[in-house]
Amino acid sequence: MSVFSLATPEQVSKTLAARVKALRLARGWKQITLAQRSGVSLASLRRFEESGKVSLQSLLELAFALNRLDDFDALFQGSPASSLAELEAGEKRPARKRGRI
Repeated sequence: MSVFSLATPEQVSKTLAARVKALRLARGWKQITLAQRSGVSLASLRRFEESGKVSLQSLLELAFALNRLDDFDALFQGSPASSLAELEAGEKRPARKRGRI
């Protein structure tokens, strides 16, 4: 079952930035502290907190520094089977064969 979302990628990135900022402030860290602990440049962290724009690598480094890297574990995983028949059908799928070039 798919969940429909009206959020845009820009809205999601700004929400993530606000959450990172909230986690940073909850720890009593200044931007420079998180930048140093994560290895992300201060300019990149500032830009992220203001605009939501950051590279995936920097986002992962920030998550690691904030002890939240495990939050990415469920990203893009398939949904669990809703029935035994669905689970069995998934097991019977043949592996894709590679074609010759």
